[in-house]
Amino acid sequence: MIIMIGNQKGGAGKSTLTLLMANYLVTVRKRSVTVLDLDYQQSLSSKAEKAKILENEPLYEVLSAGLEHFPSLLELLKKDPRQLVLVDLPGKMDDDALIPVFEAAALVLCPFAYDEFSVDSTFLFSLVVRKINTKVPIVYIPNRVKGSVKYDTKSEVESALMQFGQVTIPLYDRIDFQRATTFHIPLTIAPVIIPVFDGIYSQHILKKGDA
Repeated sequence: MIIMIGNQKGGAGKSTLTLLMANYLVTVRKRSVTVLDLDYQQSLSSKAEKAKILENEPLYEVLSAGLEHFPSLLELLKKDPRQLVLVDLPGKMDDDALIPVFEAAALVLCPFAYDEFSVDSTFLFSLVVRKINTKVPIVYIPNRVKGSVKYDTKSEVESALMQFGQVTIPLYDRIDFQRATTFHIPLTIAPVIIPVFDGIYSQHILKKGDA
């Protein structure tokens, strides 16, 4: 199963969300996971390499690749049907090499913020994804939400996004999110992420007959 994590806007939290989701799937759900790092910054690949240097073996394999390599990698990854492949996308939409990734996705996770620029980018991302892959479920995750801030447009934004998919409960901003690695989730953020990921897993990833 190919799970694509993306948004047109850089800094939406795609890489951190990919990391946390991969850790959750391996540690909580005991699933086999591969992370495909297609982001130009290659931040997940860097974290995986640092873990090895520190003699901490990552919980899953992180493959660093360019968009042009995706079709070939997909053929290899599809050999294990129970394998969950998380794809961390670049924060840009102006590359035709993204089309095969969108076509292959069985689920799209889209982190976003409630600010105007993030919302506009999220809508553009959604329009492009839906044009290429008309049936893929899109799950929007309000990310880095500050509990002390009142978001005046929250209801309107969520209603508009629900034309494309569903909106989860928010991931509230915590400094400990930056301490997550490819082999560890800080316990302080587990109560924040697990309810969000449990909902996504039960509704979109867990299939009949899976353990």
